[in-house]
Amino acid sequence: MSDRSFLECWSLNFNDMEFVEAFNLASRFRVAFQLRFFQTHGRFPSREQDLSSEGLEYLAQQLDVKVPVDQEPFDYRHVNARRHRVAILKHLGVRRATDRDRLALRSWIFEDCRRSSAPTVEDQVASAYAWCLSNSIYISSDKIMERLVRSARHDFLKDLLASTARILPANTRDQLEKSLSEPRGPGGFHLMKNGVGAATLANVLGACDRLTFLAALNLSSEHLAGIDPAWISMLCRRVERENASEMRRHSDDRRIGLYALYLMDRQRKLTDDLVDLFLEITHRLQTRSRRRVIAKIASDIERVYGKDRLLCAMAEAAIEEPEGRVIDVIYPVASVAKLKAVIEEYRASGTLDKRIQTVMRGSYANHYRRMMPALLSVLHFRSNNAVWRPILDALERIIEWREEGRRTVPVGDAPAGSIPAGWKEFVVDDTGRLNVISYEICILGQLRSSIRAREIWVEGADRYRNPDHDLPADFDERRASYYAGLGLPQDAQAFVANIRSELEDELRLLNETLPKNDKVRLRTTGDNRICITPFERQPEPAGLINLKNEIGRTWPMTSLLDVLKETALDTGFLDCFESSASREVLTEDVRNRRLLLTLYGVGTNAGLNRIATGTEGVSIDELAHVYRRYVNATALRAACAKVANATLAIRDPVNRH
Repeated sequence: MSDRSFLECWSLNFNDMEFVEAFNLASRFRVAFQLRFFQTHGRFPSREQDLSSEGLEYLAQQLDVKVPVDQEPFDYRHVNARRHRVAILKHLGVRRATDRDRLALRSWIFEDCRRSSAPTVEDQVASAYAWCLSNSIYISSDKIMERLVRSARHDFLKDLLASTARILPANTRDQLEKSLSEPRGPGGFHLMKNGVGAATLANVLGACDRLTFLAALNLSSEHLAGIDPAWISMLCRRVERENASEMRRHSDDRRIGLYALYLMDRQRKLTDDLVDLFLEITHRLQTRSRRRVIAKIASDIERVYGKDRLLCAMAEAAIEEPEGRVIDVIYPVASVAKLKAVIEEYRASGTLDKRIQTVMRGSYANHYRRMMPALLSVLHFRSNNAVWRPILDALERIIEWREEGRRTVPVGDAPAGSIPAGWKEFVVDDTGRLNVISYEICILGQLRSSIRAREIWVEGADRYRNPDHDLPADFDERRASYYAGLGLPQDAQAFVANIRSELEDELRLLNETLPKNDKVRLRTTGDNRICITPFERQPEPAGLINLKNEIGRTWPMTSLLDVLKETALDTGFLDCFESSASREVLTEDVRNRRLLLTLYGVGTNAGLNRIATGTEGVSIDELAHVYRRYVNATALRAACAKVANATLAIRDPVNRH
């Protein structure tokens, strides 16, 4: 905390000083500590980590007493401590919570879940204590408060699932029930959970079929407006960890609500995955065609090697015997195979780009073109920039021409500006007709580039969503301040000029230093033309060596698991891991032990099976259950942040407040 908040937390005002001085000298220090702690947190100190040495010292300075160092500051359960609390509550005008107060608190927590992000139970307990303090209400136990918070969270999720199931049409509910009852059939539960796989035509068509099924369900997410996506992610993780039989054991509204929310989220992710497949296939089509053309050119050069000398010999033979037959004069100088190679090389002559485009057309027309109808039927492309409107219009024309079975169309039917100059010769034939297949390849290449630049976005996607949704709500009003904070110019030309200047400087530096660098050499053959000598192993940092030696000296024979356990005890990062299930049956000690073993097995890549085999009292199923229910990216990030903050506080104890 900052210096100001620290002073606000532990400073006694005149009324507080008058109240504290009414107690005997031996009790003032303890009364002052409980008073200021309650005024800050809305509860009395009851945990070991509630003690703050800096706060105690500051209170002692204000009261002109010494901090007791030979004994505990006070016993929380002592009768005097309880008497002090009663007096503090009376001094502050705070009453003990009644049943009506607890009901009001549950209602507030319920609404807080709806309007705020999905916090942890610990964070919501702290917020609930703050609400109680502002309403002059006192909850006497952490366990009571935690039960109230968990109960309100349960009611919120139950209401969310019930409302989701309630708005679904009867036909959609029937389809969801069928998907759960036939999990391996078309549109089944297991099929919905599967990934899209590698970038192949079959996987693209399969993903399109799944998106078509999801679109037919008409899952509306309007009732989720204002609800933080973290709640949805938590429920989706719950569905992800269950199989079809476990899902069928839930009550009707809970089962349908969970599955519907999961499919809403799955539809967005599946759209992203399908766009990834499209981008990869388009890129692969270009790179493979280029590779094949270059390989063909290399083989052509090898096959007609010495062509100039061959043509000269043929000319000399023809001059010497102008009346002779070809079989007698030419064939002895140039074989039939050589002459065919010369003809093929001539017919295949042209620019490299044109040859690549020709090969691309063959691969696309014979194989990948089958994905276009399905792809364009489930992916709806949009753009906020009018410059890219010709590409979107071209996609609509392509769909129309495919439905009509057109192979060529007048070039005027193509949207203006949709054909780059480098593609006109390939797309438009000699008669002025536009080849539809070639035009599709041209548009797909431009579409890939614009999607990667986020000039064109996909409706219903997550990662490829409308880029305007990534901006702050007040971006238009505070545009200048946001650019200033990022250190970027608002002029696009200036931004590009800066990037170009940096790249040119780096290339110039590379050009100047490359001849003098004996670790880098340029090759004339092979795929990788820039060859770099492998780096030598760097010496281990002296600080790391000293740290290892100090750990070995202070704690000999200490394993990494012991270090992880001590870190958990010191920082409490295990509290960041919450179950995705609706309730917890495991005790805290059992859960923490299994969670530590799970994190150790996954983090060291030893695997849960090996950890379970070498540890008594735990099975692979128990560790797998903990991994499915507790471990997720959000919890891991929060745990890492907690450990990092604790480490920085130790390194800089002066400014840790």
